[in-house]
Amino acid sequence: MCSGRIFIRKNELIHEAAQILQLMPCLSSTAQSMKTADILSLSFRTVRSNRLRSAITIAIIALGITALVGIITAIQAMNQKLTESFSSIGANGFTIRSKSRTFRMGNEGRQAAQVKRKDQKQEKKSNLGMPVTLEQAETFRALFHYPAQVSLSSNAGNMYSASFAGRKTNPTVALIGADENNLDLNGIQLAAGRNFSPQEIQTGDDVCMLGFDVATKLFGESIQKAPGKEVRLQNRYYRVIAVLKSRGSTFGFSRDNISLIPYRNLVHNFQAGSFSIGIKAPQVTRVEEAMGEAEGVFRNVRKLAVTEESNFVLERSDSLAAKAINSLRYLTAAVVMIGLITLIGAAIGLMNIMLVAVAERTKEVGLLKALGAKKAVIRNQFLAEAVFISLAGAVLGIAFGIALGNLFALLLHTQFIIPWNWLVYGIVICTVVGLSAGIYPAVKAGNLNPIEGLRYE
Repeated sequence: MCSGRIFIRKNELIHEAAQILQLMPCLSSTAQSMKTADILSLSFRTVRSNRLRSAITIAIIALGITALVGIITAIQAMNQKLTESFSSIGANGFTIRSKSRTFRMGNEGRQAAQVKRKDQKQEKKSNLGMPVTLEQAETFRALFHYPAQVSLSSNAGNMYSASFAGRKTNPTVALIGADENNLDLNGIQLAAGRNFSPQEIQTGDDVCMLGFDVATKLFGESIQKAPGKEVRLQNRYYRVIAVLKSRGSTFGFSRDNISLIPYRNLVHNFQAGSFSIGIKAPQVTRVEEAMGEAEGVFRNVRKLAVTEESNFVLERSDSLAAKAINSLRYLTAAVVMIGLITLIGAAIGLMNIMLVAVAERTKEVGLLKALGAKKAVIRNQFLAEAVFISLAGAVLGIAFGIALGNLFALLLHTQFIIPWNWLVYGIVICTVVGLSAGIYPAVKAGNLNPIEGLRYE
């Protein structure tokens, strides 16, 4: 009876060995070495045979890569949109605007105040956040003799509505007071009509130029017929002289939902904000020179002493885009941290799965070692399985991330974006995750005693 059981057990072992040998066609007669292709083939079949477990781990890894690649793609779309938005202004332009109030906290503020007291008088409290008035803006234009183009503008807010012949916009129209140079300095083109005349600016006539969205809302497809018609902005009638070409949107906010009127008309009939002075130098190489001249003139206009700090800001047009783009770096860093945390969790889950796989396949490992397989062969097999799962998650995550990020790019009306550098980073990160999660289970499997493996039930 005992010899019969031994015979049956012997047949079972021979059958299991034959199955493993079928999975390893290039195993040598001594079973001491396997080719890399055989190890990869066996690892792939093992991953495929445990579909549910593998799919769950792949999904966790793919989620982290999707978040990482998707938001990075969206950030690059935002960068592209910012660059497009400011490129129309030109690199040879800059703006003078009022200086906002700033607050310093802690030791940094005290130290900065001490340095300021040593080097110069503190800025006048009455000048902190002091707006640029109409008189100051016009005085600057009269005194600024540098060969550059100057434009004055003021924003009254975006809570206005426009109406014509029973059609009315939502009270979200931005009302801007401008002059005849505003279009050129901001790279705005006309879809119909003409620009402001100097006479209309000086007298503050009731004329307006409508943004493309406003004109479409009031006149439908017949925006070419809008010039010459009278529309009502809030409770005052204005004659339309032009319709602006569409400039698209930035971060979901339309740049065509505006109405331009002469800046003096804005001051007389609405609550105008602080004025901005746009200046366009004749060449890019002369911007710094023009900025120095403009700062000196405007300091005289603001009646600042030599020892007083300027209570206004000069900003280059291209620096605005650079500042906005640099601010997105913090968002990128946060996204990378979130993605890495997710991948760390996925690595822990993958390691747990690989440990379970080692326990389940103890007999298989024992048979391989009994046939002469080396520790390196066993370790490489389990490492390959872990890397397979990680790379599968990387591929799915990259695909979904690019699709998700470009949905956002579609909303911003930018070109299709593929973050090539992060594709490489994603694959490298997932490979490292797979190797890190698979090393301990692989070493454990490689060190398994073949006798214990064969006795395992």
